[in-house]
Amino acid sequence: MAPRLALVTLGVADLARATAFYEAIGFERRLRAAEGVAFFQLGPLGLSLYPDADLAGDAGVSPGAGGFRGMSLARNVATRQDVDAIIAVMLTAGGRPMRAAGEKEWGGYSGYVADPDGHAWEIAWNPGFPLGEDGAITIPA
Repeated sequence: MAPRLALVTLGVADLARATAFYEAIGFERRLRAAEGVAFFQLGPLGLSLYPDADLAGDAGVSPGAGGFRGMSLARNVATRQDVDAIIAVMLTAGGRPMRAAGEKEWGGYSGYVADPDGHAWEIAWNPGFPLGEDGAITIPA
């Protein structure tokens, strides 16, 4: 079997608020008929938003106490300027600044914003990970 990631599900405190945030930053909601969950198509991947307690129950665990969740999501972009522009949109939509954008030791430029539920998003320009026309990164061999 080829390794694949098909869907990332984020547990959220308020589904309506989280959905509004992701729509405000340009994500198009799909399958609106599904109740209690929001789905977005992100190129070859899907993103879903699901209430924290429901997600924890589905996984058979107790809901977490919040704070940093030990993971981040990343959006790679074509230019340094795109990093700043996307971070500005996310902050306007209700995101919380985590780390200001800046030059990185690996030769790129990135910054972090948390969505309204505290999920960390890194917005990055990485000259070592070329982007295809569809926006997909190529990780060097």
